[in-house]
Amino acid sequence: MRIAVPTEVKNNEYRVAITPVGVHELVRRGHEVLVQRGAGEGSSIPDDDYVAQGATLVDGAEDTWAAGEMVLKVKEPVEEEYGFLREDLTLFTYLHLAADEPLTRRLLEARTTAIAYETVQLPDRSLPLLYPMSEVAGCLAPQVGAHTMMKVNGGRGVLMGGIGGVANAKVLVLGGGVAGQNAANIALGMGADVTILDTDLAKLRTLFWRFDNQVRQLASNTLTIAELVPEADMIIGTVLVPGARAPKLVTDEMVASMKPGSVLVDVAIDQGGCFEGSRPTTHADPTFPVHGSIYYCVANMPGSVPHTSTWALTNATLPYAVQLAEKGWAQALRDDDALAHGLNTHAGQLTYPAVGEAFGIDAVTTAEVLAG
Repeated sequence: MRIAVPTEVKNNEYRVAITPVGVHELVRRGHEVLVQRGAGEGSSIPDDDYVAQGATLVDGAEDTWAAGEMVLKVKEPVEEEYGFLREDLTLFTYLHLAADEPLTRRLLEARTTAIAYETVQLPDRSLPLLYPMSEVAGCLAPQVGAHTMMKVNGGRGVLMGGIGGVANAKVLVLGGGVAGQNAANIALGMGADVTILDTDLAKLRTLFWRFDNQVRQLASNTLTIAELVPEADMIIGTVLVPGARAPKLVTDEMVASMKPGSVLVDVAIDQGGCFEGSRPTTHADPTFPVHGSIYYCVANMPGSVPHTSTWALTNATLPYAVQLAEKGWAQALRDDDALAHGLNTHAGQLTYPAVGEAFGIDAVTTAEVLAG
């Protein structure tokens, strides 16, 4: 199979969808890997490292996309890439379609076979290709939140903690999954007083033991959120419904009750965000005010630490990319139910019901697609 890896073009996105290790693994199996010249530079991977493992360099995005039977990416195609989508293409990348109706409809119009990293799901309901970036985004959230909370950046001028005789910052984490746990771990390490909310009591019990009761864990509900929001110096939203739009847990009315200069970091923004006032921002312009509080809603947070993120992501995606290359998308999905959950569009049909519900589009099942 010819596998193409274009340069990412989303704002300040420096990750790349393959490492030299991935090139080596695919080439030794007889596949052809074509990498757009300079694609790895943002992740500190020079072109020569790819060439040394057997990759062919291609000049320009159009030629790179055209050369591949399968295109590996990190982020969803943006408008300038829509013209590269086509019917005989398998696209393997993050898609987050429930928050992106234009891309959803363009994939359907182009009849592209699109497999989303974030909806590949194991039998235990875990998301193996979302996991590493949830780890990264969770670790980053308290860092960017603490930076935003500095007075020079419009925040309250509050340090996370560690100063004798002065109250620590109060950090509220919504969601006790991978991102939420990593956010809590870093915030706790920075000295903050941390509270995690989740609807899963078993998860909360696990958090009690993981953090040796140093992090307060509470069952999540509307009243508890409304009571805790005014006390928080920082809120980190990490709530996830696989493949669907994130629920809006923090209303603008709640935010109006917060202390001026408080910070809200919406890690769930890729799926529409879990704060009512959230809208996607970029690394170039990451924040905006709502009722005197500051929102940080960058839709590709891990792109700010691309070397770490690229290696973490490709460690997880490579085994699935190998399956797709070895067997073709249809047989690979038949043989691996987890990968089958990743199919979002094929031949003009939507195959992920949660996306259909978001936009009023009828969906078919992956089983129907695979049955022909």
